[in-house]
Amino acid sequence: MTDAFLVALGGVTEPYTLALMALATFAGIIAAAIPGFTITMAIVLTLPLTFAMPPMQGIAVMLSVYVGGLSGGLFSAALLGIPGTPSAVATTFDAFPMARNGQPGRALSLGLFASFVGSLISIVILIVAAPPLALLAVKLGPWEYFALIVFALTIIASLVGDSILRGLIAGLLGIGIATIGPDPLMARERFTFGYELLTAGIPFLVVLIGMYAMSQLLSELEPSSANQDGSRALVSGDMRPHLWSVMIGTLKKPFNILRSSLLGVFIGAVPGAGSSISNLVAYDQAKRASSHPETFGKGEAEGVVASEAGNSSTVGGSLIPLISLGIPGSPADAVLMAAIMVHGISVGPRLILDHPDLVYSMFIAMAVASVFMLVIGVVMMRAFMRLLNVPKYIVVPVVLACCAIGTYTLNNRVSDLYLLAAIGAFGYLLKKLDYPLAPLVLGVVLGPIAETNLRRAFQTSTDWTLFFTRPISALLLTLAVVSVAYSVYSYLRQRRLMAERAQAAQNRAFQDGASQE
Repeated sequence: MTDAFLVALGGVTEPYTLALMALATFAGIIAAAIPGFTITMAIVLTLPLTFAMPPMQGIAVMLSVYVGGLSGGLFSAALLGIPGTPSAVATTFDAFPMARNGQPGRALSLGLFASFVGSLISIVILIVAAPPLALLAVKLGPWEYFALIVFALTIIASLVGDSILRGLIAGLLGIGIATIGPDPLMARERFTFGYELLTAGIPFLVVLIGMYAMSQLLSELEPSSANQDGSRALVSGDMRPHLWSVMIGTLKKPFNILRSSLLGVFIGAVPGAGSSISNLVAYDQAKRASSHPETFGKGEAEGVVASEAGNSSTVGGSLIPLISLGIPGSPADAVLMAAIMVHGISVGPRLILDHPDLVYSMFIAMAVASVFMLVIGVVMMRAFMRLLNVPKYIVVPVVLACCAIGTYTLNNRVSDLYLLAAIGAFGYLLKKLDYPLAPLVLGVVLGPIAETNLRRAFQTSTDWTLFFTRPISALLLTLAVVSVAYSVYSYLRQRRLMAERAQAAQNRAFQDGASQE
């Protein structure tokens, strides 16, 4: 094993390989920062370029794109309020308000450092705990998957904004949108109402880009007293990187980043879950554990750290079932597995025994790519923030064009562009009516997964009690009930405290008025 490790170390640290990895990390960051260009798309485009490379070098390059991509969505999330990838949805909740409050450099520094630490933690866990975690993940049946998604859906209760009713309505709208088009198992059309435009369904990325990008761009075009001519940048303020102070501040409170990273690793190890779920779950748990949850959504540093550590740590988690069992944990891992198989290497339980040098090279490549991601991210930070000085009337059309291109390249369908415009207008209307968008997007993401596993469970057995008699499923459903109850309790307590403060302020004002008389 020592010889295999040295061979892997020598292969990955060759100057040419390091140069390719740095370029691939940069490409991953750029691709993920463009709304609509997903990490999977970036890896798919990279795959043909690695065919002529040695296996170790090709896998290192693809992993670099993967690691860079998971942090790249931070830039558009923080600076534009638009998640570049689905895994950056929760990042927008606090990174964008922080940037708008005059701290764009701090928001990006927090996200980059959290991504770096999350990746390193996931690598350590991948090396130490790959076999047992993979065995746990593979034992999950449709009952456990459904219970896991139900538990994840309880996040809606903590993302409702100022109104539980509006948040729940938004979540139900998201689940309803996910049911349009062919059903996930039998591919039968439903809820298309005779419109050919809806026969293929509404892709998740179209909803994500429409809800966040289009609605945000429409909001930016609104005239305001501070920006009548549209010449003001989207955000402004301190443009300097704050990496050193961010590192010290984050490490003084390590529990948040550690908890978020562990959640990301576990969710990544569950095939099909992915970084879009871990991003939201990590944010939700950070908000619940915080002593000041009312600051989340207003530029809270803990929210940025949790969301970015949660999504970046899924890289190591998703590689656990791939390396140990030959089961890809996400679409990106499926492309990675294809790249390994192209070189004639069998992926499965014997991979680490037959090709230990390749497995060790994956561990080393992830660590090196994480360092590249941090360094390149800090260097690019200034360039990205200079874009903030560009007037809105230039930024908005360019971002709109990127959104349209990303939407079209998803399925090469012009009809998706019409859906993008409709979803964008609908999202803008919801924002004007003060409905939160996050529960709707969460419903679109998790709704199909919940439906698929519920139907698979009943196809396997009609005994509905299995959801409560299987230990892991029962535990997850219990946690879901506790989660909802705690969210409602916290919400009502916060409302009561706000009412008491308002009453106290009113009493003080009345007393001051009486004393002046």
